[in-house]
Amino acid sequence: MHELGVIFYVVRDVKKVAEENNVKKVSAVTLEIGEVTGIIHDYLIDCWNWARKKEPVTEEAELKIEQIDAVTFCEDCGQEYPTVAHGRTCPHCGSEHTYLRRGNEFLIKAIEVTDG
Repeated sequence: MHELGVIFYVVRDVKKVAEENNVKKVSAVTLEIGEVTGIIHDYLIDCWNWARKKEPVTEEAELKIEQIDAVTFCEDCGQEYPTVAHGRTCPHCGSEHTYLRRGNEFLIKAIEVTDG
C-alpha cells in the first residue's frame, strides 16, 4: 500500500504551506489524481483520516479527490481516446504507437483554511 507513503508527503507539504502563510488550521485539501496512478481512493482517504490527526494544522481537514481521466494519444492518426477503455491500441486506427497524454498526475490542487 503506497497510499500511506503518499499521504505522508501530502501532510508534510500542506503543513509547510500552512507555516509559510501563518495558517493555524486547514479545513480541506483537494487532490487531483490521475485515473491510472494505481492509487486506490478509498485507501487514500483511510490513510488521510489516520495521518491528518498527527499534525494540529490538519487534524480536522477533509480530503477531497478529483479524478483526472486518462487519455492516450495516437501518433499515427493524431486522435485521442480514453486509455482505460482501450489500453495502448488506438481504437481509431489500430496502431500501438501511442502514449499517455494525461491521467498519471498527482497534485495538491487546493488547500482550504479555517478563519480565525
